[in-house]
Amino acid sequence: MREVGCPEEDLFSFLSSKRREDLGYRNILSSMCTPPHPVAARAHAMFLETNLGDPGLFPGTAALEDLLVRRLGTLMHLPDAGGYATSGGTESNIQAFRIAKKLKSAKSPNVVVPASSHFSFTKACDILGLEMRTVPLDAGFRMETEAVDGLIDHNTVALVGVVGTTEYGMVDPISRLSEIALDRNVFLHVDAAFGGMVVPFLDRPVPFDFSLPGVSSISVDPHKMGMSTIPAGCLLTRSAEWFSCLNVDTPYLTVKRECTLAGTRPGASVAAAIAVLEYLGMDGMRAVVAGCMENCRRLIEGMETLGYPRAVTPDVNVATFSCERAPVGWRVSTTRNGHMRIVCMPHVTRDVVEQFLVDMGDTDA
Repeated sequence: MREVGCPEEDLFSFLSSKRREDLGYRNILSSMCTPPHPVAARAHAMFLETNLGDPGLFPGTAALEDLLVRRLGTLMHLPDAGGYATSGGTESNIQAFRIAKKLKSAKSPNVVVPASSHFSFTKACDILGLEMRTVPLDAGFRMETEAVDGLIDHNTVALVGVVGTTEYGMVDPISRLSEIALDRNVFLHVDAAFGGMVVPFLDRPVPFDFSLPGVSSISVDPHKMGMSTIPAGCLLTRSAEWFSCLNVDTPYLTVKRECTLAGTRPGASVAAAIAVLEYLGMDGMRAVVAGCMENCRRLIEGMETLGYPRAVTPDVNVATFSCERAPVGWRVSTTRNGHMRIVCMPHVTRDVVEQFLVDMGDTDA
């Protein structure tokens, strides 16, 4: 730290230079986050100092968190679902595994996850001492459900399915996983961090949520397609009582027991998340998702016209291609299989897609 503070003009000149290095979201095509909706930014600014780590000090913000859980629970067909606002999918997935492990006594606990699962599950297994058993994918990059049953045994504490895989945008056959979970009495966690704010708004949504009796918990991230500020995730559970197994004593707070993973928790992004949902409503969210899906289809069509075939037809707005490089000035990532990966978030508008295609054509030439 400096002995003497930096002049404000110099400070913000420095910060601006770092911001320019980020290019601007228009050219970032592989992020599963997007610039927050204007109402999210406004709501966030109203709650900057609020801390849900001690909700009794901020009862209004705590009420907004409860409202967010109810809104997302209703979207997942269980209005009275248990839940709380997390920092995102990683925290939600860790907490889901903590609950699953505590609900079932196992000498050598293991979990069964698809090969497409997010790397947060590796972190969760490392932290909690769980053996990870990986289910292969089928030709469509979805979980091969026929291989699941043979990996489950009496020490299996959780089974995982993904709704909107990070790499290819696929939805695992959650209905079948629900049947397996019920038959084998296993906790089923659905990682819908991305797809949870997409699939319910599709023209033909596939069942993946609490409408399926075998689903135990769901992670969903409003800071992704919900266009909230970062960080804003949410973990939902079929029973609110399950969170009690995570409680620790917090004697010097206004609440005397806490189940959350983090201590200090921002209230601002929670306010931002509920603001977007209340402002847009179901019709508004359908329109956002429809636009992103249409832009994804246009991108696939244009890339294939240029000679870059899709790796798979996605279930949500993630497009992947057999392509080695992107044009200069565009920031994209690749999957572990080497496919170019583009996420058609709200900031990836039709104009952005068309300009990218033009630049891809110029690169090819």
